[in-house]
Amino acid sequence: MPESNEGIKFDEMGICQACQSSEQKIHIDWTAREKELRKLLEYHKSLKNDYDCLVPISGDKDSTFQLHVLTKVYGMRPLAVTFSHNWYTETGKFNLQNALEKFNVDHIMFTPNRALVEKLARRSLHKIGDSCWHCHSGVGAFPLQVAVKYKIPLLVWGESLADMSGRTTHFTHATKYDREYFTRVSAKVYPEAMVGDDISLRELAPFKLPSADEVAEVGIVGIHLGDYLFWDDERQMEFIRDQYGWREDHVEGTFKRYKSVECVMAGVHDYTKFLKRGFGRGTDHASMDVRAGLLTRDEAFELAKKHDSERPAGLDYYLRITGFTEAEFEAVMAEHRRKLGIEGLSDQEFTRAVEEYRRAGPR
Repeated sequence: MPESNEGIKFDEMGICQACQSSEQKIHIDWTAREKELRKLLEYHKSLKNDYDCLVPISGDKDSTFQLHVLTKVYGMRPLAVTFSHNWYTETGKFNLQNALEKFNVDHIMFTPNRALVEKLARRSLHKIGDSCWHCHSGVGAFPLQVAVKYKIPLLVWGESLADMSGRTTHFTHATKYDREYFTRVSAKVYPEAMVGDDISLRELAPFKLPSADEVAEVGIVGIHLGDYLFWDDERQMEFIRDQYGWREDHVEGTFKRYKSVECVMAGVHDYTKFLKRGFGRGTDHASMDVRAGLLTRDEAFELAKKHDSERPAGLDYYLRITGFTEAEFEAVMAEHRRKLGIEGLSDQEFTRAVEEYRRAGPR
């Protein structure tokens, strides 16, 4: 992983947490961890609540696999909850509805109004340096709101943060799930920070976290299945594709056809990371495949070089709904890059570095 990766840490041998996690997965006793998961799920089934657990879903490959594991393997009765980013692709709509029908689960979906989403998409670029604060915040807050309202203490997520980004490891669990989890990991700021002349705090109710007392009263806990089961993106995608008819499609900014396939703005989100940190989702996915032994480093560099720097077609849509010009968009991203202090580069130096990266790939 590049050194500009958010939250990257190295051990005394100079090995980052992403590679540490990859090594740990080989040595973990996954049979013992599965027994822990089974015990936890059986306990929540024994509570005899209306629902055994709450599962936040988008229709992506992870949430579809989560529903398979919970309903078909462990016989759980989940309530599925979706916070809609309001940017669904046709493939994403199909996958979500297909999952609901294949697993026969009750479902609650909340969709914020389009005008608010467009205002937040503009403020999001200034506040956190990407287009998607409303999604980062909503997927964390709304399932918690539902869990409190329906008194469902167990929330079940999919991929472990140790697998996803290397900001923790399978042994350290430095970032466990709690009510603040999505604020720390992705949203970065609370709803109050998004209030402005055209956005009131009242409008931001869907993004507000329940109080700590409300969460404690229900006894809410959250788990990631990837901390208990060996997580393999490729094999799991192939399984739900072949078993349940889940659909792949082109995703901007990467060579994989399943990550964030449900969102038209995924490429814009990842392009902003490239502009801030010098790498995008192509590097993320290529690095994962190197760690899994699916690619050589040279092959990975070529894929990253090809996909990271591509200007996504979705950027035209983003500029239209936010009112930014492309020059304004690039100026905001330049400011975020300066705040991050990526190698202390000036705008001109960064531009030259990006051009060199596009030609030759990272060293």
